[in-house]
Amino acid sequence: MTRIELLGVPVDVCRPENLEEEIMKILEKPGTKQIVFLTIWDLLKARNKKKDFGDCLRNADLVLPVSKSIIKGARFLKLTVPVRYNPFNAVIQILNTLDQHYRTLYMLGARKKTLQIAERNVHDTFRNLRIVGRYVGYFPKSAEDDVVQAIFKASPSLTIVSDGIKEKNLWSYHRREKFSSSIFLYYHDCFGIFAERIRRVSEKTFDAGKEIWSEILHNPIRIFLIFPYMWYKILLLCTRLFKKKESEVSA
Repeated sequence: MTRIELLGVPVDVCRPENLEEEIMKILEKPGTKQIVFLTIWDLLKARNKKKDFGDCLRNADLVLPVSKSIIKGARFLKLTVPVRYNPFNAVIQILNTLDQHYRTLYMLGARKKTLQIAERNVHDTFRNLRIVGRYVGYFPKSAEDDVVQAIFKASPSLTIVSDGIKEKNLWSYHRREKFSSSIFLYYHDCFGIFAERIRRVSEKTFDAGKEIWSEILHNPIRIFLIFPYMWYKILLLCTRLFKKKESEVSA
């Protein structure tokens, strides 16, 4: 696996056929581990030096790009081009890996009914994967110590964090010293899809990089993401021009 830096943000180049091997390598590491699905918006957020999301990504064990714009950006800057992952398909591949090796799972997030249905469907699909705990999202601050302690005691191979966890990827990063050994993976729609309460973006739409339009239909205010997207394009252009001038000076 190769790690590149796109606009100063780490992105891993991991082929799907190598994902199982990488997951098993990560599991062998001591302490808290993390896998991050990186969107273009996350990338721009990570460039803000005043926020710790960039540190979270640099400390992550696997950063998988899910936005087509990241792939195009790497190609534009003539970097090693990473593989773009569909988050749900990647989750299925990761769970298959854990299932084949008789590993364990903790489920954190979503509303009670959604979590119950998701748990049942995961159990029915991955028979060798043992679910060692679950806790709903949207819990009060007073319950956090109990949640952390439950995950620590269960020591799952993987903890999937879904909707209802306000800090998203940063939740496990900020508490990484409080867990014994587990991979944490945040994916907002995961349990909703498993519970069949959220419709997956079609493969055709995802492959075309048009999933943003379905997001805009659900939340029209996201149309204003056009402005950070244009900023991303400007950053790519400036980076390429600067590198070109730098190489010309060196020559």
